[in-house]
Amino acid sequence: MGKHSLQRDSRLPNSVKGALVMGAVAASTGAMPAIPAMAATINIPGIGDFDVPVPQEFEQPVQQLNQQIQQALTAMPVAPQAPMAAPQMQLPNFGSPMQGMFHSTPANIAFDAAKTKVGAQYSWGAAGPYTFDCSGLVQWAYRQAGVELPRTSFEQSHVGAPVAFNELQPGDIVVTNNGSHVGMYAGDGKLLNAVQSGDPVSYTPLRPDMVVTARRIV
Repeated sequence: MGKHSLQRDSRLPNSVKGALVMGAVAASTGAMPAIPAMAATINIPGIGDFDVPVPQEFEQPVQQLNQQIQQALTAMPVAPQAPMAAPQMQLPNFGSPMQGMFHSTPANIAFDAAKTKVGAQYSWGAAGPYTFDCSGLVQWAYRQAGVELPRTSFEQSHVGAPVAFNELQPGDIVVTNNGSHVGMYAGDGKLLNAVQSGDPVSYTPLRPDMVVTARRIV
């Protein structure tokens, strides 16, 4: 029986016999023939390139996979970034004060000047800058606005243009006491004036029946 087997094997080519012998040796020793391996480069975005050892027969599929990854990443839509807004600089608001300067009238300027003298002492015949009588206060205040008025209340009752009581504005000249007293309208039914001896420059009530004439400097 064994002789018959050897005779059958002797008919195989020498190359096949060698392969069988090598296979038998490998099976008996537990050693397997080495399979050639190649390194494929894999690129991971944001991390870098890595060389991965792969068997030769898998080298081309790995390269193709790497190319597909790169193509997919390239084709991915990139969300547009909104442009950064330029910092907004807040400029000082010069509007209101400047407008007030250009729209100031002599009456406004004179009235503002007269308000600074509230509390100053009355002195008959005095026209400031520290003591005043009634017409002296009005004359001094308008002088600060560049307007030169006559000295007495009687003379001041003829300057400017007449104005009705219900149309009075701060700074208008108001003559009372039968023409012997004068002051400046302060708004809210009050008169800013140098009242009399012993009383300082102050605000006093003003009624329509007290008014002899009211004048506006235009």
